[in-house]
Amino acid sequence: MRSYIIKSLFKHPFTFSITIRSKTTSAQYVASRARDATFEKLMDKYKNFVKVIAIQDLILSNPNKTPPCISLDFLSKLSQKLHLNRGAPSFLRKYPHIFHIFYDPAKSQAFCRLTDTALEISRKEEEAVNASLPLVVDRLVRLLFMSTSKSLPLRAVFKVWRELGLPDDFEDSVIVKNPNLFRLCDGNEPRTHVLKLVGEFPGNHFTAAVENWRVTECCREDCSVDRMDIRYSFKHVYPPGMRLSKTFRAKVKEWQSLPYLGPYEDLMEKKKKTKAGLKGLEKRAVAIVHEFLSLTVEKMVEVEKISHFRNCFGIDMNIRDLFLDHPGMFYLSTKGKRHTVFLREAYERGRLIDPNPVYDVRRKLLDLVFLGRHDMLTSKSRSVEIDKSEESGSENENVD
Repeated sequence: MRSYIIKSLFKHPFTFSITIRSKTTSAQYVASRARDATFEKLMDKYKNFVKVIAIQDLILSNPNKTPPCISLDFLSKLSQKLHLNRGAPSFLRKYPHIFHIFYDPAKSQAFCRLTDTALEISRKEEEAVNASLPLVVDRLVRLLFMSTSKSLPLRAVFKVWRELGLPDDFEDSVIVKNPNLFRLCDGNEPRTHVLKLVGEFPGNHFTAAVENWRVTECCREDCSVDRMDIRYSFKHVYPPGMRLSKTFRAKVKEWQSLPYLGPYEDLMEKKKKTKAGLKGLEKRAVAIVHEFLSLTVEKMVEVEKISHFRNCFGIDMNIRDLFLDHPGMFYLSTKGKRHTVFLREAYERGRLIDPNPVYDVRRKLLDLVFLGRHDMLTSKSRSVEIDKSEESGSENENVD
């Protein structure tokens, strides 16, 4: 049964949900996807990177303490929530380049703070985010413009504030400071808010990321296709070792030529439930999630988070299955008890092809996660050498 599912997925990726889905569970469909070792290796460390970020945010939320720190007792109480399976102290000791544990005799407690290196990375990230505020505003406007009602639940935006590169005080620094673009309104439920787009924009004001790729593709010196031939196409990059049969290629070619409404075009009326109408809606949904991922800092997001936007974007299908149906465009990883989707075309060898300042800073922290306990002996040796040189320098001064 499982081999049949895999063969069917490779042969009919875009009609899989119609022809096979009734014979398999959603979990089996996820399990049958083609693996990509590069993304899996990245996610193997990224799952702990997410935990590191959560602890870092907790530490930095205590600005009254100098340096900011948090007690190990408090952190241990959150171990289950943070998925620290072997406890907080064990996890912290795995990353000595990021966390420093110390004992406060006055309070008879152990505390944790960020190392100077990690603290500097955090400061640089804040600077990079603040420097890119105009770009951040544009991202938020684009998200709202893709919504059918030109509005989004504020809680959904909160889910992806880090992915969009928003500052942690974006309600004040972005929304309140741009009243000509944004307005916060009360939601239908108590204590909920809706973010609305109040600025006026013409229909052709925004260009989707895929449109830029099409233009670049046509301008290449070795380009052998006409602009009209790829006007509805998306870039596809398949997992290494994935066999592409003739039937598969034919299905892809047929799907690539299918006309659709772009993510920034208004869906005037609901398509009739004909085969052609459903295909058009499905391709529009693909275009929307493709654009969503293009707007993120790291061209990746947890499926659970993007699912909060499904109804707002007018997507009637399961978003996770949408990613699985298009393995040449998206890669779904299940590492770390969460489903994370990557935009394939944006990555090469586990890194962004076209990085941005915020990504570059975050990558430095991720590199420290990759480093783990390695290089600690070298670092300590350097520290000892520095201390000795300082001592000898002070002795020489005394002699003088």
